[in-house]
Amino acid sequence: MELHEQVGRLRDAVFGGRQATVDTAAIPAVSLLQPIDLTDEAAVTEILDVAVTVGEILLDAGTGAIDTSAQVRMVASAYGLDAEVDVTYDSIQIWAGRGRTLPAVTAMRRVTKRSLDYTRLGHVDGVVRRIVDGRLAPDEASERLAEIVSAPHPYSRWVAVLGWAAMGASITFLVGGSAPIAAVSLATTALIYAINRGLGRLGLPFFFQQVVGGFFATLPAIVVYRLSIAFDWDVEPYRMTVAGIVVLLAGLSLVGSVQDAITGAPVTAAARFFEVLVFTGGVVAGVGLALKVGSQLGASLPPLDQSGLSFAPLPIAVLAGGATATAFGVASYAQRRALAASFLSGGVGALVAGGMMNTGFGPVVASGTAAVVVGFAGGLLARRAVVPPIIVAVAGITPLVPGLAVYRAISQILEDQTSAALSSMVSALAIGCSLAAGVTLGEWMARTARRPRITMSLGDIHRPRVVLDRRRGRPRRLRVVDAEPEDLA
Repeated sequence: MELHEQVGRLRDAVFGGRQATVDTAAIPAVSLLQPIDLTDEAAVTEILDVAVTVGEILLDAGTGAIDTSAQVRMVASAYGLDAEVDVTYDSIQIWAGRGRTLPAVTAMRRVTKRSLDYTRLGHVDGVVRRIVDGRLAPDEASERLAEIVSAPHPYSRWVAVLGWAAMGASITFLVGGSAPIAAVSLATTALIYAINRGLGRLGLPFFFQQVVGGFFATLPAIVVYRLSIAFDWDVEPYRMTVAGIVVLLAGLSLVGSVQDAITGAPVTAAARFFEVLVFTGGVVAGVGLALKVGSQLGASLPPLDQSGLSFAPLPIAVLAGGATATAFGVASYAQRRALAASFLSGGVGALVAGGMMNTGFGPVVASGTAAVVVGFAGGLLARRAVVPPIIVAVAGITPLVPGLAVYRAISQILEDQTSAALSSMVSALAIGCSLAAGVTLGEWMARTARRPRITMSLGDIHRPRVVLDRRRGRPRRLRVVDAEPEDLA
């Protein structure tokens, strides 16, 4: 590519586009930071391997297909390759043309597992930033990515299990439970994840792990309810089961599936959404099985509408929402700087949703509005904390997962109230989709709120710095500041 064409692309990238992001890692890279010899197939292959490894980690952590594709393409572009990227549910393919006389070079990677390790995602985000800034050569980036992939979790798995357990206790407080019930939920959730960890080592499919989790999330509620009858305790057992349902559903990629559907990746969206439905069905089956076993043994739970329905007062709900989001961050191995942002995001979501519910709005509208606020605030908080926005956003909407609607539908199915059960399940699905769509809209709003600093370079040309002009008396606009050679080190 001729130099004047590169300069034209730089001009278009700086002044022609209007899309901005909450962090520099998501800036669409359309200019060349370093020229590359396209006849060197080994060098091109190395760059493609770096880009596809970044995409593998992003997709593994639940990042949407469109965002994953954009960042993979950006990494390749940062090293001087004009690449095409295809991201599906479980694979990433990238190919780079090398002119009319040379064959294209391709790379492909399969994503065979899903994991929640947000520290790994944060480290990859940092690697992408350094690549875009021109501070990381391909061989160095490859070594750094290999270290990230092979590194152990930042803290013990049992600390993560404790995070899941604390999340169950926080949700119990959120739905109006007492301290003793929260303690039972904490122990129950820890037991569920200890059992499922062992079953996972034996290779049991995740669907059946969800069935086991749903069963053990309900069984303690049955035992506690029978004890409450014997000792005249005032207990509403559904609160424990709802907490278990929310914990089991929290790790599913509903946000990613709806985001893919909205942003133009329908194939990946359909696959992810079907996966969410199947795993949710596992939870439903486990809860229903426990309720049926309890009924056959003469220890059935009271109908939900006879137990009454009340949530915690708004101040307690805000604190419980923040604690739930923080506990989810711990369970997902989030970096420490992300936990404070997650707490604020979860508290804000609970505040907005609870406030709207108290003023007469329905759960779908209240949850969607809260998710928009969470997505927007989470994006800004993520920019300040220098962490990927998906970490804060997913943690922030976790307290709003419709576990109560799912439990109501299960109870109605067992009572042969088919039409009511269908209505409750549709309500749960509507709330879940509203949460995911709201987060997507909120993140878009955060990305367009203001443009962060952009750095680009063209071969031997000094890299310009594009910044916001903040001088008084002048409108906000972008201006280019020449960088000195020593600033490029």
